[in-house]
Amino acid sequence: MTDPRRASHPAIPGLPDASGLTSTPHVVVVGGGIAGLAAATGLVERGVTVDVVEREDYLGGRVGGWTERSGDGAELPMNRGFHAFFRQYYNLRNLLRRIDSGLGMLIAVEDYPLVDGQGRRDTFAGLPRTPPLNAIAFALRSPTFRLRDLVRLNARAAAPLAAVSVPDIYQRLDHLDADGFLRAINFPSAARHLAFEVFSRSFFAEPGALSAAELATMFHIYFLGSSEGLIFDVANANFDVALWNPLRQYLESRGAKFHTGVSVNQVTTEPRLRVHCDSGVDFECDGMVLATDVAGLQRIVEASAGLGDDAWRARIAAMGTAPPFVVARLWLDRPVNADRAPFLGTGGRPPLDNVSVLERYEKEAAGWSRRTGGSVVELHSYAVTAPAEDLGDRMLARLHELYPEIRDAKIVDERVLTRDDCPRFAPGDHAARPTVTTPHPAVALAGDGIRIDLPVALMERAATTGWAAANRLLAHYGLAGHVLHTVPVQGRSGALRRLAQLDRRPVR
Repeated sequence: MTDPRRASHPAIPGLPDASGLTSTPHVVVVGGGIAGLAAATGLVERGVTVDVVEREDYLGGRVGGWTERSGDGAELPMNRGFHAFFRQYYNLRNLLRRIDSGLGMLIAVEDYPLVDGQGRRDTFAGLPRTPPLNAIAFALRSPTFRLRDLVRLNARAAAPLAAVSVPDIYQRLDHLDADGFLRAINFPSAARHLAFEVFSRSFFAEPGALSAAELATMFHIYFLGSSEGLIFDVANANFDVALWNPLRQYLESRGAKFHTGVSVNQVTTEPRLRVHCDSGVDFECDGMVLATDVAGLQRIVEASAGLGDDAWRARIAAMGTAPPFVVARLWLDRPVNADRAPFLGTGGRPPLDNVSVLERYEKEAAGWSRRTGGSVVELHSYAVTAPAEDLGDRMLARLHELYPEIRDAKIVDERVLTRDDCPRFAPGDHAARPTVTTPHPAVALAGDGIRIDLPVALMERAATTGWAAANRLLAHYGLAGHVLHTVPVQGRSGALRRLAQLDRRPVR
């Protein structure tokens, strides 16, 4: 919250809490990920009774943490991989402040270098925080982007990239794919393959399968639209320990109830809202937030004939998921070099997309490293269109190219996860994507696949839609909502905004 130009989005006013109502509303939140937990927090803090139903045995969704056992019975803390808590994730960080106002569970990663197939390396350490000085400084020192490349850019076509306005940018660019857009504006090839490919694959998509509007919005959020800087924080322990168990305790202290390991089969709306679960326990309620992944939402809606109208149900059915991703966590019998960064992004080194050295920031991995003298290393491969049996071997070979000191290391233990439950952000998806509001006045949607016309992405989109879903129901009950914060909703440079306005035709 250091950017004085950040945007605040007030909520509808109302009563301060439910004690002023004739009866206390009861809401069921389906899904205990970031979106569901944000919604539950927004509701219980206004005195609403909340039950959270989560199909997994842990909270946090795709940022959840759990414990497995090694062959010798030792505990192995696990999660689905590295997540960056950027400083401009205002609504997510406000959620975490419920358990620690100083955010002591997060520690800074001072740099996250990017390296391509030719060994060229970009870094974000030491850049100015204020746009556009950050972009100029990056270009001056980058081996993949030179100031002479600016001369070759199609300035008018490129203007939307630096003059993003949300939601207008989706009308202008959502029909284009990110790779085609960057080629059309003559963006330098080397920089396109390194920096922007890394960005696009964080959406679990190849640049050719990602909406150009999403790419432009990302560039605005993380680079030219915010002066929070490009350095991010990470959780200092496994996600369950650092984040979600404490938040669960906070919510339970306010009366929320959690039902983990329980799946929702169906929702009925007459005579009252009712959530039907596979546990045999149903919840009759006054409101509902569906904060599941795409497949879970589609399954529930398909089974709930009375929920929503035909047009809305068709929008839910049309949602897509991104290609699978693979995370391999390796416990090695020797350490990586002491100067290795906690996180390294790669471009042009398929199938490897990034490498994390967990003992640099995670307490459990650091303890294991001290006891054994080894390292805990995590490998990510995103947008895996055709998982192959030798994928793990090829990822490991790439690791050895980058970290030759562990070429002969023994793998003491390993876990490999393959998942395909991330939302798709393909060209043309935005207009039909469902929003927080649904045809039923007491049912709201939340999640990182749900449309909200604010400059947010990834975990912050999940948190923001969760808060917005809570606000939707609070307004329905006549209760005060919660203020949301984002980076500015339009580009900071007036000159670039004027240039972008010169030609209002959609970019082709």
